Amino acid sequence: MSAYLVFTREKTINAEELATYMKMAPGTRAGHDSKVLARYGPHEDLEGSPTEGTVILEFPDAAAAKAWYESPSYREAREHRLAGSIYRVILVEGV
Repeated sequence: MSAYLVFTREKTINAEELATYMKMAPGTRAGHDSKVLARYGPHEDLEGSPTEGTVILEFPDAAAAKAWYESPSYREAREHRLAGSIYRVILVEGV
C-alpha cells in the first residue's frame, strides 16, 4: 500500500540553514523509490494557521518512507531543516 510523507513548513527561522536543506534534500532520495507529488506550489490555507508551503512525497509503503526518512543522507539534511524552520511532517498510508 502506498504511503505518503507530507511536509508542511509553518515558519522559516533561519533562511541560510533552510537554503542548505533545500540544496541537500533532493539528492537524498537517490536509491529510494519515491515520487514528488507536490513541491511548494501555489496553495491556499483553508483551515488552521497560515503555512509557507507543502511537499508531498509518495513511497511504495510506509517502510520505504521511513527508510528514506531515517537514512544517513536525509538525517544530515534534516538537521539543517530543523535549524532553519518549523515543519510538521506526517506519514500517512494510502487506501
